[in-house]
Amino acid sequence: MDWILLRGLTREKAHWGDFRERLETAFPRHRFHVIDLPGTGEHFREVSPATIADIRQKVQACAAPIEGPIGLLGLSMGGMVALDWARAEPKRVGQLVLINTSTGFSPPWQRMRPGALGKALGLMARRTPTVRERGILALTSNRPVTPEVHHRWLHIQQRRPVTFRNAVAQLRAAVSYRPCSAAPAARALLLASAGDRIVHWHCSRTLARRWQWPLMVHPDAGHDLVLDDPQWIIQQLMAFIEQCPG
Repeated sequence: MDWILLRGLTREKAHWGDFRERLETAFPRHRFHVIDLPGTGEHFREVSPATIADIRQKVQACAAPIEGPIGLLGLSMGGMVALDWARAEPKRVGQLVLINTSTGFSPPWQRMRPGALGKALGLMARRTPTVRERGILALTSNRPVTPEVHHRWLHIQQRRPVTFRNAVAQLRAAVSYRPCSAAPAARALLLASAGDRIVHWHCSRTLARRWQWPLMVHPDAGHDLVLDDPQWIIQQLMAFIEQCPG
């Protein structure tokens, strides 16, 4: 099966680090692709839409050459795009993995924890990339950040800067997103971090209870679970992916 990985707010494919390579090693029968959201990465010169549905349509177009069925793995806002995509193409999207995501089914103070919104907006408005990226890492990760990681994230922003306008558009899309009441047809897995200081893990619990989806919660990782504990994610995926054909 082909899997598509989708990052979150103002992040791009390079922020996955070596996660795709780890997945390819762990699951040699599957293929993993990374696609940037509009306004980020290779599309950083584009204007980002301000709704999840419009962002999803852009990503769908980029993924057109990839034959189905496909699996989607989305982190944070990438999870919202993946969820919307699964509803839009039920015959194509067979599997769905959502990491630290949220929807309009949860209250605003859980979707963006108190204090996190102000910090996020303040960081997005920073004109100094060094300060901005250091702040984003401090907000999204619960692990000591090495100089190598900080340098890599700073280099990403310097090469393909996300504009404040696009950051705000993505934020508007995320906070306004509410999926349809019925669950997508795809087989799904929810992963969340108990230590997430941006999105409360109860947002994932709400989806799990609403649609009877399995939920695994990391005890202390931050919002960027891929950065904090990628091996834990792979361990949860082992049983989930290997139970499915493809």
